[in-house]
Amino acid sequence: MNKKTVRDLNFTGKRVLMRVDFNVPLKSGVIQDDVRIRAALPTINYVLEQKPKYLILMSHLGDPKKDAQKAREKAEKDGKPFDEVKFIEGKCKMKPIVERLSSLLGKPVKLAPAAIGAETKAMVDSLKDGEILMLENTRFHKEEQGKEAADRERMAKELASFGDVYVNDAFGSAHRAHASTETVAKFLPAVGGFLMEKELEYLGKAVSNPARPYVAVMGGAKISDKIEVIRNLMSKVDALLIGGGMMFTFYKAQGFEIGKSLLEADKVDLAKSILEEAKAKNIRLLLPTDTVIGDKFDNAAATNTVKVNQIPAGWMGLDIGPETIRVFSDEIRKAKTVVWNGPMGVFEMSNFAKGTMAVAQALSEATKSGAITVVGGGDSASAIAQAGLDKAVSHVSTGGGASLEFLEGKVLPGVAALNDK
Repeated sequence: MNKKTVRDLNFTGKRVLMRVDFNVPLKSGVIQDDVRIRAALPTINYVLEQKPKYLILMSHLGDPKKDAQKAREKAEKDGKPFDEVKFIEGKCKMKPIVERLSSLLGKPVKLAPAAIGAETKAMVDSLKDGEILMLENTRFHKEEQGKEAADRERMAKELASFGDVYVNDAFGSAHRAHASTETVAKFLPAVGGFLMEKELEYLGKAVSNPARPYVAVMGGAKISDKIEVIRNLMSKVDALLIGGGMMFTFYKAQGFEIGKSLLEADKVDLAKSILEEAKAKNIRLLLPTDTVIGDKFDNAAATNTVKVNQIPAGWMGLDIGPETIRVFSDEIRKAKTVVWNGPMGVFEMSNFAKGTMAVAQALSEATKSGAITVVGGGDSASAIAQAGLDKAVSHVSTGGGASLEFLEGKVLPGVAALNDK
């Protein structure tokens, strides 16, 4: 990582503005998973130990406008009343985050009424030495994600006026060129936190300097979500294992009957071209040889295990089969670097979680044998936590979208904006 980190600055007596990623799942105002909050603690504590003048934290939480719109549409469809104020309170406001953070730090954290504005400025001006203030959800301001650079700059300048230095520890938002993640870094000395450093170190090794054999495991529902990652990794890995819902589009490309399995009909030609490219370049692209099928999308469905070219009409593939589990697990255990992104089946249903859990187990065994194992955020992070193996791999990324874009080989704006060493 060729960027400055918190180790390169002295925070004593400084006004510190820090972007964190506290975009955690909330249900009726109750935090469902605080991994992202805990992940920022090392950087927060490091800064506080240096006795700054004060520390201001900022994060987004969901996407208030979009989330409310989706919830309204669902309520209308179900014929239920919708209370936008109540919804925003329970889903997009920082109060529960502040309470959890305060208890984790063992000290009070104040909450500003907004991310910017006169009231917030007055609150910032009244902060005493060593106090911590959390700004309200940055996405309540349209300038945060503003399409026009001038809008983002207006908000970023106001945020920058609260600090002497800017720390970005929000890897999960680093792929967004928003006011609080990228633009603010133009107006203050800008460095990365420990989480940002760790994410870039592990993902960077996997992309640019992997120990071999190097295996990538790709899953999830759609080829369209992973196509650029597949393309980028194909030329780098020794083996590419593909499972999850997207495997059925690859089977359709080979002319197989896939029953009612998930299909991206408009991506069949794309799948065909990937298979041809892999063959031409002599890349080991392994698709499942068997699948666990169900007669409906339900944990209580009738199930069977069949070869992938024998899926009956009316049935759907919902997980990889035992033969595939054996092959994939062997490949993973032999590897020296493994990157995993996306589940192998509908792991939220226990009867179709075996493939995903087996991949998690194989990753933990590879780690024990000295491999570098990186889990790329999102559903894979949930799955490995569900398996109780999140501490048994080298690194679980906190950024789903950001880790995907990094693996695609894209430049992340939030990283690019930091000061070079």
